[in-house]
Amino acid sequence: MEKILYIDCFSGISGDMMVGALLDLGLDFSLLRNELKKLNIDGYSVSCREVIINSIKAKKFNVEITGPQHKRDYKDIKKIICSSGFDEGVKNLSLDIFKAIAVAEAEVHKCRIDKVHFHEIGAVDSIIDIVSAAIGIENLKTVYFYSSKIPLGKGFIETAHGRLPVPSPATIEILKGLPVFGGNFNFEVTTPTGSAILKSIVDKFGRIPSMVIDKIGYGAGSRENKKIPNVLRVLSGRVEDKHIQEPEDLVMLSANIDDENPEVAGYIQEKLLENRVLDVWTEPIYMKKNRPAFKLCVLCDKKSEAKIIDIVFMESKTLGIRREEVKRYKIDRKIKTAELPYGNVKVKIGIYKGEKVTISPEFESCSKLAKKTGRPLNKIYQDAILFFSKR
Repeated sequence: MEKILYIDCFSGISGDMMVGALLDLGLDFSLLRNELKKLNIDGYSVSCREVIINSIKAKKFNVEITGPQHKRDYKDIKKIICSSGFDEGVKNLSLDIFKAIAVAEAEVHKCRIDKVHFHEIGAVDSIIDIVSAAIGIENLKTVYFYSSKIPLGKGFIETAHGRLPVPSPATIEILKGLPVFGGNFNFEVTTPTGSAILKSIVDKFGRIPSMVIDKIGYGAGSRENKKIPNVLRVLSGRVEDKHIQEPEDLVMLSANIDDENPEVAGYIQEKLLENRVLDVWTEPIYMKKNRPAFKLCVLCDKKSEAKIIDIVFMESKTLGIRREEVKRYKIDRKIKTAELPYGNVKVKIGIYKGEKVTISPEFESCSKLAKKTGRPLNKIYQDAILFFSKR
């Protein structure tokens, strides 16, 4: 059985909400407070109290500033964390979270990452939130992390850089490549810290996976919202069958193409494959007046969809593209090298439920070796398959 954590951020996520949820899940507050003493920072105190948010019992984690604040840049924060007495896991995760924010800030402000000067994020309370989250996450000993899609909110916030739109430029930059939606919120619900935590730990985004739930934790936010409880929910559980598969959400694009040179169809397929589509193929069809034609089919993820549409419209004579959302189950695949007595070839191995189920030598690799050695291509295929069949 493998432990998993599902982060249900239906009302957004911030650093203090994550820490509160972990405390409600069972993280010992005394342990957390003692661990934080390993951080060479003073001028603050932490507290945790139980609150009721829209009839939901949750933990509210709070950092109170008791001394003067200091502005810090990314280099300062790295030095503080690296010189602390934390375990390597806590240090590395804290650094990963801060790096995600620093990379985003560097891109937004067009400067080198080591020159990023933090304002709000360099304050003591933000440092404590991030390090506390890292302590709690490492304390879970969890193997896999999942999360729901991330709501963004809308409106404006006041920052050290002036008035900025919600979500902030840094938040949007951190969340590039992750699934988001606006949500029914007129304020900021997902902060840069919350975004960076998700980016640093989550293995997969989507619906709750097949799991047995053991514990549930709620972390309270700071803003009142009568419509939707301002809490972060985390589900801790286990997968009894680690081989249970969740289908991935993909897009199928298809276009009917007639009056086209067949060689162009091959060119389009090659260009699509160069742009990392998941699969592409053609099907022979008959169109109006019994004209022979072909249907171009492309399987891709949503991130690649716009680029694929551009290629199909620019390179073919089609006037329209159909779109379907599909789900796909897939087995794990690994590319390994078969070290044969007369040379090496690449082999794709399919693994299902921990067992090898397919062994497929790569054509280009085998063909190159056949030309180099003069051996029959079929013999190289057989030797490569035999090499991994014995292992």
